Parts: sequence; structure tokens; C-alpha cells
Amino acid sequence: MTSQTEQNQECCPKFDPVPWEDKTFEFNNKKFIKDKVCTFFYMPMNFGKVMTRLNEKVKTAGATMPDWLCLSDCTSKWNMDVYLAVDKEIPGAENTTLSGKFFSKAYEGSYKDTGKWCKDFDAVAKSKGLKIKKMFMWYTTCPKCAKKYGKNYTVILSQVE
Repeated sequence: MTSQTEQNQECCPKFDPVPWEDKTFEFNNKKFIKDKVCTFFYMPMNFGKVMTRLNEKVKTAGATMPDWLCLSDCTSKWNMDVYLAVDKEIPGAENTTLSGKFFSKAYEGSYKDTGKWCKDFDAVAKSKGLKIKKMFMWYTTCPKCAKKYGKNYTVILSQVE
């Protein structure tokens, strides 16, 4: 896992799925800033604009984004909350924290496979005796960078008990 220190010309860093594949770990008041993305039947409409806004707040505060971790929580067909990991409080942003036991699994492929990934994730979590409390998606690269790298990874990360 790495820490982003400044925006690079490639937009998204190359993602390494190994640290996130079939892992259970603890967050203890892990810092995030939260924002909302408009969706149309779950399809993000202004994701890029929201991420640009969050990036500017992080940059202005002189903060970093550990692992470039950005969790998405679809709350309805019309809204998605995004949680961007940060290393300190960000003025002018909705600061929040996440705590608890989390399980993650990385998937590669087209977003159209999200339903299959969620079913697989649920089965793997159950096989480990884990009960999913809250599920997040982490789209690790933008479509342009996924094309450039030749891989399109998505991590499902869930708070579990």
C-alpha cells in the first residue's frame, strides 16, 4: 500500500490488488472526507467533478490520500456517497471517520460484472463466517487510466462482524 503525495500526470496510480485481495483488517477512526455524487439509476453523473473538488480541498490543505482509497456507497438510484481517505482533517470538507472490522476482495473486469462480484463477495464472506454490515465499492482507477494500464480493478470492501 502506498500514500499519494502529489497529483501526477497520469491521473490514477497503477493499482496493486494484492494488499486488498481476500483481506480482513481494522480501521480505528480512519479519516475520510465525504461528498455526494448524483446518479441516474446507479450510473454516476458527476463523479469526475466531485473528485476534482475533493482533490483540490486535499491539495489546499497540504494533505495526502493514503492508498488513493475512495469508497463509494450507493444510497439510492439517485445518489452515491463517496469517502476519500485523508491523513488529516480537511477545512471546508465534511470530515468523518470509519472504525471497525473490514473485509476486502479485489475484482478485475467491466463494471457490468458488479452484480456477479457482489454475489461472489457475499459467498466468500459467508464462507469465512463474516456478516456484512455495510458494503462499499472502490473503483481504483478512472476509465482512461484503466484503459492505459490494461486492467480495471474494483475492490469490494465491507464492514463486517
